[in-house]
Amino acid sequence: MANPTVEWRADGTPYSPRFGDIYRSTSGLAQAQAVFLEGCGLLRGPVGSPMAVARPLWAHAPRWAVLEAGFGLGLNFLATWLAWQSDPERPQRLFYSAVEAFPPDATDLLRSAAPYPALRPLAEALAAQWRGLLPGLHRLSLNQGRVQLTLAVGDVRAMLAELSGAFDSVYLDGFEPERNPDMWGLPVIKAIARLARPDARAATWCVAAPVREALITCGFEVERVRGPAPKGEVLRARLAPRWSPRRRQAPDAPVQVAAPGHCVVIGGGLAGASAAYSLTQRGWRVTVLDAAPTPATGASGLPAGVVAPHVSPDDRPLSRLTRAGARATLARAAALLQEGVDFGATGVLERHSPGERRPPAAWQDVAADGATAPESWPDTDPRTRAHAQAAHVPLDDTQRALWHEHAGWIRPAALVRAMLGAPGVAWQGGQAVASLRPHGAQWQVLGADRTVLAEADLVFVTAGFGSLALLPARGNAALPLHALRGQVAWGPMPDDAASLPPFPVSGHGSLIAHVPGNGGPMWVTGSTFERGESQPLLRPEDHAHNRQRLAELLPAASATLDAQWPDGRAQAWAGVRATLPDRLPAVGAWPVSMVPDYEKNRPPAVQPPAQAAIETAARDTPLPLHVLTGLGARGLTLAVLCGEIAAAWLHGEPLPVEASLARKLRAGRFGGTPAG
Repeated sequence: MANPTVEWRADGTPYSPRFGDIYRSTSGLAQAQAVFLEGCGLLRGPVGSPMAVARPLWAHAPRWAVLEAGFGLGLNFLATWLAWQSDPERPQRLFYSAVEAFPPDATDLLRSAAPYPALRPLAEALAAQWRGLLPGLHRLSLNQGRVQLTLAVGDVRAMLAELSGAFDSVYLDGFEPERNPDMWGLPVIKAIARLARPDARAATWCVAAPVREALITCGFEVERVRGPAPKGEVLRARLAPRWSPRRRQAPDAPVQVAAPGHCVVIGGGLAGASAAYSLTQRGWRVTVLDAAPTPATGASGLPAGVVAPHVSPDDRPLSRLTRAGARATLARAAALLQEGVDFGATGVLERHSPGERRPPAAWQDVAADGATAPESWPDTDPRTRAHAQAAHVPLDDTQRALWHEHAGWIRPAALVRAMLGAPGVAWQGGQAVASLRPHGAQWQVLGADRTVLAEADLVFVTAGFGSLALLPARGNAALPLHALRGQVAWGPMPDDAASLPPFPVSGHGSLIAHVPGNGGPMWVTGSTFERGESQPLLRPEDHAHNRQRLAELLPAASATLDAQWPDGRAQAWAGVRATLPDRLPAVGAWPVSMVPDYEKNRPPAVQPPAQAAIETAARDTPLPLHVLTGLGARGLTLAVLCGEIAAAWLHGEPLPVEASLARKLRAGRFGGTPAG
């Protein structure tokens, strides 16, 4: 490869030919600990300066957020993770966000950590997720989700604008300023200062006068202290501006809470379980209410479904969102479910017509085996052709294909039950919610007879299309949810299954075979799309349509399964999904106009008595209602990610996707004054 990201010298020093500088010296771990961790007050150590602390600043914090400019080979991250893991007073969760324009390959991460035995298992866990790092933000969940690494791949100024959250510690660790001046300029320091919370600590090995002056200009108090060999001096800084920073508050800024409390989630499907799980991981006590007696009886009761990204030539928001969503869903499944039983990270073959699903042209310039390689390949790639052959899919001028490497199938009900089984989540079935009303600083959740079913500090409405009946209109606009009914067919695996692919095949319809079921292995195919139908009716014509679509998608598999339709082994299942006009979910706060006469704000599409009632407002109003709905046909791919986005907004945490992308999901984008 020309101009590789990392070259290794004979003494084990990693070198960047792009910048003509070394990543670190041979005493890299000791330098990371002395310069950055001690410099930011995160290690107990010798008290050598007025800024030294008797105990780590993060002691007993609910969370701690670190921002690094210059991820490099990840040594500072691994050192911080090790310190967090070793500290009995560590914060409950560690968020680490880093900008890196040229991510190294996983082999270089492992080689960099190899001299330090304590770092090796951490580096191996990191390397296992080190893939698909295209330009943009990537969330890697580590240590059972208690360590969250957000890697921003791209130009430092552009990526800092896409990061979110308030950071407690800042590491400045680019190459030498004369070799990489953009990393150290005043615009970058300003962007970092905007992301840092008051009193945040910053540290760097660079003591150049322009860097010191930029830090001081942006409100940091700076001191030079003796550094570890071979550094003579290093910088330590604290954000303490002598002015009151003007932090621009966007009109649609998300609502944040000071501390977790009690939340009621209305809806026991994938959206509700995802919201409940993400909240309980942050200390909330969550009660999930659903009219059905058991979880996942609506659209989330699908026998099995596909988890895969959407691909488009312009890499549109839906494509970037589903790419992040597939990673998040499969990571959650790997943490909570048994692979091969309730999910399979098998990859997915997607068939399409010529001209459809074209990957961005820029992907062709990315090395296929590098950290930044895409994870979806066209049929010009031998991997795609090999998988098409394994699935008995002919490729020609009329039929093309994509291979999605990190994708697969999942039984959504199993994931719902696993997330609802998390400590802190209480399930209550048979609880049909009819209305909501504020009561002091809380919400009351009411049944049809006006009985109070629950009271809570926060309410999440996650009832799919049924969410519309529980959300008041804002001004003259209601949340524009539409019902989308879908029907699938499923049946037992035949004795001769050689023609059925070992991984899902999607396109105009899909087939998932070899799915373990309670009655034995099964296959699932579909789905139909019927807009405007809000009831999960089973239609014979749709059953026949799924049979026909399977024949068009996979002729060989269809021939094997075709006899199951006339003899009744092929059964039907239907569910109703909720969609929005822009095909993106609605996430976050849905502000309520607290007026006694709810008729003025009633959703026009909902007629009495099915409407919700927001009753007489109290003097102290509660938090706005929050929603997670509109996931459409991609709920399996998006629900987990959207639950994390909603929870991150509530707590002011770093978001798992670009800030500009997350803003496109805000529920408040529909009607009235926007809100998070």
